Amino acid sequence: MINALVFGANGQLGRSLALCGAAFPKVRLTLLDRSKCDLSDLSSIAAVIRNNDPQVIINAAAYTAVDLAENDRDSAYRVNCDAADMMARAADDLDIPLIHFSTDYVFGGASQRPYCEDDPVAPLGVYGASKLAGESAVRAAAERHLILRTAWVYSPFGKNFVKTMLGLMAQRDVLTIVNDQHGCPTSAIDLVNATLRLLPVILDPNFYGFGTYHLVSDNQMTWFDFAKRIQDAAIAQFGANWTGKNCRIDPVNSDAFPTIAKRPAYSIMSTQKFTDTFGYGLPDISESLPTCLNNLEAGR
Repeated sequence: MINALVFGANGQLGRSLALCGAAFPKVRLTLLDRSKCDLSDLSSIAAVIRNNDPQVIINAAAYTAVDLAENDRDSAYRVNCDAADMMARAADDLDIPLIHFSTDYVFGGASQRPYCEDDPVAPLGVYGASKLAGESAVRAAAERHLILRTAWVYSPFGKNFVKTMLGLMAQRDVLTIVNDQHGCPTSAIDLVNATLRLLPVILDPNFYGFGTYHLVSDNQMTWFDFAKRIQDAAIAQFGANWTGKNCRIDPVNSDAFPTIAKRPAYSIMSTQKFTDTFGYGLPDISESLPTCLNNLEAGR
């Protein structure tokens, strides 16, 4: 049995881990929410880790409020950098692996081809900068680490683009959606299934593939494209009587929706390194999106 300690139990990744964990009977997940470990109390993190005696740590916790982070820098850095640093130090002291999730927002968006792991980073805002600082802290503190950069995460849980679009489509006749930002919508359920598959691999004493990887779907699209895919999948899932089926979706440029924090115009990431190392990738959106909607319909 692999004992895995998970920070961030109430986030999209944490709740998806709880949902999918039963499919991995050789993994025991101990999921910590804020009541069990408040990451703002940095001094408590190492003690919580020692008391749970894990074989691997999964950091699924993050400050993800991109716009709020611009005026809440200290909170973003405390969770995304300082807490990750404390986890990494504890993992290194115990000589156990740490899996840490990061983001496409470490890149500036000027590329014209999918970003590779060693491409130059240039975050555009506090959120991306705090996540980049967390990456650096993990690399410096823990020899046995996996940093998994992901993007555009959606799930049946919390706030995300899929759930927002479903609600708006059911309420409005017309939606205007940004069509000049490019990325890879990625299911949290797919992410955690891929992560749980990693655990026995990285615990093998002969594994030497620690480092940074991109783990996203290979479906490249804009937010407008994604919204259209969501509507089509929802009609197939919920039936022809679903009230959102007649909502018209129009494309607009991002300057029609000014935000406090600037987003990268292009954040597509190559997953070649991950698939070459581990031998698998994430499912196609044609499978992942219906799975998400099915879980939503089932009340999960």
